[in-house]
Amino acid sequence: MNPWDRRFSAEKYIYGTEPNEFLVYAQKKCQLHSAKVLTVAEGEGRNAVFLARKENEVEAWDYSAEGLAKVQRLAEQNRVEVKTRLVDLTQAEWKSESADAVINIFGHIDPAGRTDMLDGIKSTVKPGGYFISEVYSKHQLAYKTGGPPDMDYLYAAMEMLEEFSDWKLIHFFTGEVERYEGKLHNGLSHVVQVIAQKV
Repeated sequence: MNPWDRRFSAEKYIYGTEPNEFLVYAQKKCQLHSAKVLTVAEGEGRNAVFLARKENEVEAWDYSAEGLAKVQRLAEQNRVEVKTRLVDLTQAEWKSESADAVINIFGHIDPAGRTDMLDGIKSTVKPGGYFISEVYSKHQLAYKTGGPPDMDYLYAAMEMLEEFSDWKLIHFFTGEVERYEGKLHNGLSHVVQVIAQKV
């Protein structure tokens, strides 16, 4: 059993069932309704289900079968449909220009595969579509309020700016936010937020 399966095997939703606060803002900002949306590193489904409730066609990827089972349970409870797929993001097969938006909320993966993941995301978004992300920054280690305890798994603000320098930046922020998402994201945190539109 991989570590994420162990984490998600508990009946309780460890990150809660409410969507990420930044995603709620971004969904309104980008007017994501009746769109084809891919969420990566989705975990237990709180963000995918939120987007499905906004009448989007949602597919959720995660590395944990236990997490994806909870995605389906949460979707059923909310009477929405979310497609799920077991995916290792360091070895994913990305389909070119297949999504109106790709969402990465606290998706911290092996740094050796992160560039390939971001390149895959960029290829998957249709022209005019969006990349929406909130992740912990390199400064998060000192806060101890969530995220991986390894600096290499955290994001540098400049990395995100450079990666999406050829896209239209709708929103970019790095700094402190309060996050209360279950017991593992809890308190003052340091994040990088991006809304970028493919041109």
